[in-house]
Amino acid sequence: MISRRARNSLALCAAVLLLGFAAPPAARFAIRQLAPPSLAPASNLSTLVLDRHGELLRPFLTNDGKWRLPVDVEAIDQRFLALLIAYEDRRFYSHSGIDALALIRAGFQRLWRGRVVSGGSTITMQLARLLEPRPERSLTAKLHQMLHALALEARLSKRDILRLYLTLAPYGGNLEGLRTASLAYFGKEPRRLSIGETALLVALPQNPEARRPDQAVAAARQARERVLRRLERLGAVSSADIAAAADEVIPVSRRAIPLHAAHLAERLMSSTFGSQQIITTIDKSLQVSLEALIAERVASLGPKLSAAIIVLDNGSGALRAHVASAGYLDRTRAGAVDMTLALRSPGSTLKPFIYALAFDEGLAHPETLVSDEAQRYGAYAPVNFDRGHQGTLSVRKALQQSLNLPAIEFLERLTPQRFLSRLNAAGAATILPNGTVPGLAVGLGGLGMSLSDLARLYSGLARGGTTIALRSQASDPVIEQRLSDPLAAFYVADILRQAPPPDGMLGGQFAFKTGTSYGFRDAWAVGFTRQTTIAVWVGRPDNGAVSGLTGRGAAAPLLFEAFARLPRAGDLPAPPDGALSVTNASLPPPLRAFGQAAYRFSQSHGGTLGEARLSVAFPPDGSRLERNPDEPILLKGAGGVTPLQWFVDGVPLPGDDIRRSAEWLPRGPGFVRISVNDRSGASASVRIRLD
Repeated sequence: MISRRARNSLALCAAVLLLGFAAPPAARFAIRQLAPPSLAPASNLSTLVLDRHGELLRPFLTNDGKWRLPVDVEAIDQRFLALLIAYEDRRFYSHSGIDALALIRAGFQRLWRGRVVSGGSTITMQLARLLEPRPERSLTAKLHQMLHALALEARLSKRDILRLYLTLAPYGGNLEGLRTASLAYFGKEPRRLSIGETALLVALPQNPEARRPDQAVAAARQARERVLRRLERLGAVSSADIAAAADEVIPVSRRAIPLHAAHLAERLMSSTFGSQQIITTIDKSLQVSLEALIAERVASLGPKLSAAIIVLDNGSGALRAHVASAGYLDRTRAGAVDMTLALRSPGSTLKPFIYALAFDEGLAHPETLVSDEAQRYGAYAPVNFDRGHQGTLSVRKALQQSLNLPAIEFLERLTPQRFLSRLNAAGAATILPNGTVPGLAVGLGGLGMSLSDLARLYSGLARGGTTIALRSQASDPVIEQRLSDPLAAFYVADILRQAPPPDGMLGGQFAFKTGTSYGFRDAWAVGFTRQTTIAVWVGRPDNGAVSGLTGRGAAAPLLFEAFARLPRAGDLPAPPDGALSVTNASLPPPLRAFGQAAYRFSQSHGGTLGEARLSVAFPPDGSRLERNPDEPILLKGAGGVTPLQWFVDGVPLPGDDIRRSAEWLPRGPGFVRISVNDRSGASASVRIRLD
């Protein structure tokens, strides 16, 4: 009596004979009438975020929770393909979906030995099973696979069949596809695989859960050895290859799937939902290098600290690197927070733009003398970082030493409102604390700004006074906005090129500026050449203070190391027409000194720039006045060089050039700042209260 299993095997052999050896014209006609399995599973792929060269930055899970990366057959190690076909389907390129000889052999082996010795399934049949899986292992299921394999072969090329199989083949857990498995088990693309790696990747799809090297290393090793022995018998590999493969270590854990530029990738994934491939402007090699740099340096700075770096191509606005934290998965450092977009106090990094506006307005030159002495502006009394004073010095040295007092003296003349309007017009968003109006403190970082916007502003200096919006994809629009004229931008860049570098580092290679926010919460450093801008932030994402955290000590070394990792640092901006490279003595008299320095200069030169120091004669500082809504208040100035310009809370008033006065009609009660500037650049202000 023939068993049921034997009868099934005989029936299978008969089906093979019918399908495999039927008359070709009739077989082709019948096959073309078959409906192939749906290819939908092969289109449900992981979205890939790529760098500008097509290198993988970060994939995303499919909607069914799988890592299923698309496969390009041309990008796979061709030796792997040869060994896969030799092991799984030697007549792959000659059969039409069913290898009749292999199935007959498998059927008779099962009949003779009472168990499965070899499967007989072709790669095309395995693809049919992956496209339309059936839980049962029966003759009906096998015939179903065979029919679908014939239909697939009638419609697809051999290359497409290989691509689909290598995309859907299971490799354990939620890993599907050769590329996914190579990245997860070996940490590399399958462009070049060793014999041992190839044998393991060939063996896993046959029984992926039982052979997972991260859970069953012994079974994985045995499966690899079986593949190698069979390939040796087939003459596909040599005994030397077998010996070398035996020494290869089996991976005992899964590696992390690539996670580079993770925050940017997530943002683009959200904004381009449905795309299977997102190409960015990022340079992967630079991105990976800077991610490692930040992770290493931040670990040495202390707990809970993070850092961010932006590398920007000044010509196109393209992001070349975007490191938004010290580690996307590091919860101790709030790594998932994108610190390139966080609003933080930029400290002294805004000072160059105060001077750029002053140069733009014709108020100063890099060699103009300014005063670094204590001044009060109503209730506001700024101090330098070291609380010392340098006396009279040039604008160049004041900016290179990042002195607060000269910068605030210029800002008083320019007004905070005009300064912020210029930054906003250049594309930078500035956020003031709730319920406050722009005051002089904005010049020292008394506002919120993101690292991305700060990079954009500094790129504007490198571009000759025109900012460009940061672009993460080639399709992003080019948006340019005015920051300053080319001459002002060059003067600032020339000054910052000679800023003193951190200890042990070589200066003069690029222009840069550091900044430290109030309370040691944020450390900044931004540098640029004509080609590239790099912006660095270091601090705690929770805005906690860190004792001793400064831009010069924490952020500047990162900036210098980042520039050292560029293939070529680049050149500095060239001087535009009209640039004056002269000493102070050769400057036109109005540019030789500014503010308090101008008053002292005029006194030492026989009063040629003014008769007395400018001051507000009325109202006196700190006074309290009764307001009459129908009667203006007469503002009076003393000293200085006419004409005078009066301001109330930064808003200019019409004045009288001869009488040094102006009329002002208050609109409501409260505190008011009244300031006046004269022709030489001197300024004075008072703060009063109206009832």
